[in-house]
Amino acid sequence: MEIALYILVFVYSLLVGSFLNVCIYRIPREMSIVFPGSHCTSCDTRLKAYELIPLFSYIALGGKCRTCGEKISARYPMVELMTALLVTYQFHRIGLNLSFAFFAIMTFILIVMTMIDYDLQIIPDGLTLILGIIGVLYLAAVIVPNLGFSALIPRGIGFLLGGGLFLLIAVVSNGGMGGGDIKLMAVLGLWFGWQHLLLLMMLSFVSGALISVALLAFRIKGRKEAIPFGPFIALAAYLTSIFGNELVTWYLTLSVY
Repeated sequence: MEIALYILVFVYSLLVGSFLNVCIYRIPREMSIVFPGSHCTSCDTRLKAYELIPLFSYIALGGKCRTCGEKISARYPMVELMTALLVTYQFHRIGLNLSFAFFAIMTFILIVMTMIDYDLQIIPDGLTLILGIIGVLYLAAVIVPNLGFSALIPRGIGFLLGGGLFLLIAVVSNGGMGGGDIKLMAVLGLWFGWQHLLLLMMLSFVSGALISVALLAFRIKGRKEAIPFGPFIALAAYLTSIFGNELVTWYLTLSVY
């Protein structure tokens, strides 16, 4: 039964990952994510049902459109697989409960934000708003029933702290931090509260430094090319959703000694 649940979560996440690819392509172009149906971006041929099967359809078609033979970007199956792996591991760590459902949705949205920000250096306000609304529902459905209304105080502080600190960084660095990053960090403060938000910030800066150095070292990015910070915030939020309690406890234990 437990293995069946893992398989179910993995397959469901693969299917969602396929839809996320649609969102990543269409949202920044202000296109409907529902109509028209999925089609080849080269010849506009409508995809058949079997071509919509995540990951496996890419392998079966040899990574090419069946009609025009145009090469399909390997990023599509990579996004699908990444989504399935991340959410399945989230399920492994959190378990089958309401918290997992909300954090899985958070992960879906963060993946879309990450890819759009990497491509275009923007985080659409609409996605941040949706993440904020889902966060409020998470507070109402999980946090308040389990911890009481007093648990909303650190979340409110986190909202102000996240937005305020990143706004300060943006001002001091003369635009080194984008408006999308400021809004995203404020919303994540609502999700996690100020203590976990401080951990999230630290993880985002550490991962940002390490990955940026690697991108430059392997010449994936040039020295004069902008490296968006949104993906590092998203990565830190994912890690905090899984390891947040352990890392905060570990830090507090160290501080005692």
